[in-house]
Amino acid sequence: MLRHTFVHLPGIGLKTESSLWQNGIHSWEFFHDEHGWMLTPFGPGKYAALRSRLEVCRERLCALDPAYFAGALAQQHLWRLFADFRQCAAFIDIETTGLGGPYDHITTAALYDGREVFYYIYGDNLDAFALDLRKYKILITYNGSCFDLPFIRNYFRVAVDHIHIDLRYLLRSLGYGGGLKGCEKSLGLDRAELNGVDGYFAVLLWREYRKTGNVKALETLLAYNMADTVNLETLMVQAFNMKVSETPFHELRIPLPCPPPIPFKPDAALIDELRQGYFGAF
Repeated sequence: MLRHTFVHLPGIGLKTESSLWQNGIHSWEFFHDEHGWMLTPFGPGKYAALRSRLEVCRERLCALDPAYFAGALAQQHLWRLFADFRQCAAFIDIETTGLGGPYDHITTAALYDGREVFYYIYGDNLDAFALDLRKYKILITYNGSCFDLPFIRNYFRVAVDHIHIDLRYLLRSLGYGGGLKGCEKSLGLDRAELNGVDGYFAVLLWREYRKTGNVKALETLLAYNMADTVNLETLMVQAFNMKVSETPFHELRIPLPCPPPIPFKPDAALIDELRQGYFGAF
């Protein structure tokens, strides 16, 4: 989609971009012709400047430099980076103690780069999470703007200045709300044994693990955390495809991914026990 994008260029907004598309100017390749300005709404000087800028765009795209484009794209257009820079992106999600204030901390975190899913546990390998984030140029979250990224910055005292695509706002622009689980349900994702388990339940699982040492509680929490993270890829692809469908370039839609196996299984009996213990009175 990026090669069909013009709104990152000086003086071109959505209306002009749409007009270019309608007039058959569908990609950067059109600007290879130095005399092409006669078929555009631009004069020769403006056309030459755009042509020169697009030469740089081609170089930056080949160099896998999404920051060059992110700096010129409005937040609502960052989805256009996904297909071309997918290999530079990571999907992340964190769980916390839910205590709030200075005593709150990350309990588990998960990172999925489309190839392998990684997990991190407080008191074990959590510091590696902040280090692993440095390997990627784009982070994709759900509600990470308000929660995950500020928490990570504060907890690890790191910048986390990656390009960030927040699916909460991207999906909302497509008419999907109701939180991550609501979006998943609307878009056909099934949590199976984890249906009904949410962020507060994740807090309970951590408390159970810390209080009793029950490894099944930790494994259930990790299964939940990793499901949150892996499902982000499917949601991102679905959102990308829906956005592409709003353009003339329907052929750019990409196949839905095959989720990787999650190495932990939720314990249904423990989930029921906690649900009865904490929610039974309600």
